[in-house]
Amino acid sequence: MRILFVCIGNSCRSPMAEAVMRDILLQENLDWMVDSAALADWNVGRSPEERCLTVLRENGLDSNHIGRQIGEVDFQQFDYIFGMDEGNVRDLLELAPENCQAKIELLGNYRMKELDKIIFDPYFERGIHAFRRCYDQIVICCKNFMQQKRQPQ
Repeated sequence: MRILFVCIGNSCRSPMAEAVMRDILLQENLDWMVDSAALADWNVGRSPEERCLTVLRENGLDSNHIGRQIGEVDFQQFDYIFGMDEGNVRDLLELAPENCQAKIELLGNYRMKELDKIIFDPYFERGIHAFRRCYDQIVICCKNFMQQKRQPQ
């Protein structure tokens, strides 16, 4: 299984989801490929936002991810590409080439609740609370996705 998490800048939500999923897969002894990328090029070559890293550390995780922008090859290389909000999914569907191999979805579809399926961008919020909320949402979604996909089909 190959999973790519995507948000606008690849500085908070998507690298957070990448770190969370890596940890879940490590705990479950699953050898899946996980990465994250941006729709925009603002943070290419940069580390995740400091508040993202702080929340990861609070939960015993870390990230050495370096920001990158999604490319055409990603649509062939990954099985799933997850957007964090509806705008991300819409943009991904527009960028996807005709021969796209990846299933493009909203990560929040694995929240299993009708409400709160959007993982809101915490970047412009003051303080760290929005990052903690984002982390909690991501953990639930990643765990639910992993449990569904590891079930025998």
